[in-house]
Amino acid sequence: MFVRLISAALFGIEAYRLEVEVDVANGIPCFTIVGMPDTAIRESRERVRAALKNNGFEFPAKRITVNLAPADRKKEGAAFDLPMALGIIAASGQLRRTAFTEVLIVGELALDGTLRPVPGILPIAMDAERHGAQFLLVPAANAAEAAAVIPAERIVPLATLAQAVAWLQGELPPEALRLPPPPVWQPRDSVDLREVKGQASAKRALEIAAAGAHNLLFIGPPGSGKTMLARRLPTILPELTRDEAVAVTRVHSVAGLLPAGQGLLRERPFRAPHHTVSDAGLIGGGQIPRPGEVSLAHFGVLFLDELPEFQRHVLEAMRQPLEGGEVTIARSAMTLQFPARFMLVAAMNPCPCGFRGDPRHACTCRPDEIDRYLAKISGPLLDRIDLHLEVPAVSYDELQQRSGDGEHSAAVRTRVARARTIQAQRGPHWNAYLSEKEVRAAVVLDQSAEDLLRMAVDRQGFSARAYHRVLKVARTIADLAGSDRVATDHVAEALSYRALERIPE
Repeated sequence: MFVRLISAALFGIEAYRLEVEVDVANGIPCFTIVGMPDTAIRESRERVRAALKNNGFEFPAKRITVNLAPADRKKEGAAFDLPMALGIIAASGQLRRTAFTEVLIVGELALDGTLRPVPGILPIAMDAERHGAQFLLVPAANAAEAAAVIPAERIVPLATLAQAVAWLQGELPPEALRLPPPPVWQPRDSVDLREVKGQASAKRALEIAAAGAHNLLFIGPPGSGKTMLARRLPTILPELTRDEAVAVTRVHSVAGLLPAGQGLLRERPFRAPHHTVSDAGLIGGGQIPRPGEVSLAHFGVLFLDELPEFQRHVLEAMRQPLEGGEVTIARSAMTLQFPARFMLVAAMNPCPCGFRGDPRHACTCRPDEIDRYLAKISGPLLDRIDLHLEVPAVSYDELQQRSGDGEHSAAVRTRVARARTIQAQRGPHWNAYLSEKEVRAAVVLDQSAEDLLRMAVDRQGFSARAYHRVLKVARTIADLAGSDRVATDHVAEALSYRALERIPE
């Protein structure tokens, strides 16, 4: 007997409709899966066999063939366990229902028939909605995620294989499969900008970066607070909008990083990979490409501590996403795009020993060692970082200040949100992602501001990119001040953050 069920597979961060065709026929007993399955799918034969027997179903001693169509695309993962098991049950006459075209089914089976969550449910649910599936059968732990884009009454949260069969046969009342209440969201603000002592200029730069989604580089000796500042950046960023939350959750769902029972993510991501990360780990890739750290930081923060310790070719791979806000991964058989609109915050020491320019410690580095160390950061990459800031060591008097003397993150976040509201009225892009045409429309300089900028460009040899980034930062500073025009003092402050424009190569 032949049965066709509907499931879905992932292609990048998108899902596409997949048909699970099951044929149970007389012949030498065997279980064959075709349609370019990976190892996890081939191993599902043992999971399905054990799950059927442990849930009271007969595993037919016949020739079983499962085809995953379209057959010319590579499939991976364990999400097809449930549709394959249901197909075998139906094709062997143990399930009265034989038509499944209005139901989309995904789920991984444990050996006892328990359903385990699978990655990528959010894009799968979006695909089900796009194709008009009446019901989505998913593991109970994935139900909250699916409910973000599909009405709850069309989601069937399942705990076991036996439950799935009972629902398909109409033997399970609807109230038995109600979605659990969504988890209560608790803000993660366990840290606060108020805890940072001193570093007033660094806090100001952090506020400007947050308001315009600008990239930021901290340079300073060890213990000056660079990492502490970076980790408090998410606390001054506005909450995700619904569209942003869907986009962020989709990337994390595909990467398998959503906790069980999680709905939409509400906080902006903060990713801090170790400096040993590979280019595929940072940008994305693999045999079937998966999103990397730059995509996992979409609409959030990517923090690279000890920037020169990263491999140079890994850092250079960031140049395209920093410019365009997306990653394009090309393979011989496919081309995928991952979103990567993130804020880059980097931290580094001024030299290998870390104490160059620190009056309290003598630098032990030779000039050639310093040159090699700084040359690890290329000019084109530095050009794409909007704000460069020296973070000096904190003095004893500043350390003795009470943590309550500073400004709370919430107060700074209010100003940042106000500036982003002004930007939203101007257009859909943050200031950091304005095009050259949009910059010309948004930034109108008076004569004194233009003279100051011309002098800085001539003296420091700014590239065209650096010139436009100065204008974008000046526009953000004006937005924070509530000014329609970009004045001379706004341009002067923006120029002060390009003091490290020429790091020796």
